[in-house]
Amino acid sequence: MRIRTPTPRAPAPATDPERLRGALGTFATGVTVVTVGGPAPHGMTANSFTSVSLDPALVLVCLGRDTLMHRLLADADAFCVSVLEAGQEEVARHFADRSRPRGPAQFDTVAWGPGRTVDAPLITGAAAHFECATWRAYDGGDHTICVGRVLTLKASPDREPLVFHRGRFQRLPPTRRKDAA
Repeated sequence: MRIRTPTPRAPAPATDPERLRGALGTFATGVTVVTVGGPAPHGMTANSFTSVSLDPALVLVCLGRDTLMHRLLADADAFCVSVLEAGQEEVARHFADRSRPRGPAQFDTVAWGPGRTVDAPLITGAAAHFECATWRAYDGGDHTICVGRVLTLKASPDREPLVFHRGRFQRLPPTRRKDAA
């Protein structure tokens, strides 16, 4: 018996932005709000957030070069990241809306508190908070990869995170606690 090897097909080009967005959308991510402080604080919804290193403690966020946050963070020495909780979809939508007010007024409809170390807002009720010193920035095509050194953090492990998958906000299915079995 002879086994036939299929003829390999050329991969589809990754240059089509819609195809690329669709393929990347199969990877579920958490949803964050990145903030900077000062006299004109600013927040932005971001799902390009991840850990980089445990020692030193580093995280990264990717910012589109055409965003106001990109310009503000380039001049900032610190920023905060609030990992949104499953019930905070409206907060995510608010900070993704480019028509929202600028400066302090954009925080008027959102519950927040000041960072303990960094002069930037933290979203109340978030699953986790990270206060970061700006560490490095790297070219990432139409984005800049901003790496921050974690100065302080607070996690609420009982809160389920807000998830973004296939272009939609979603919630994780409820988890059963081991002690509930």
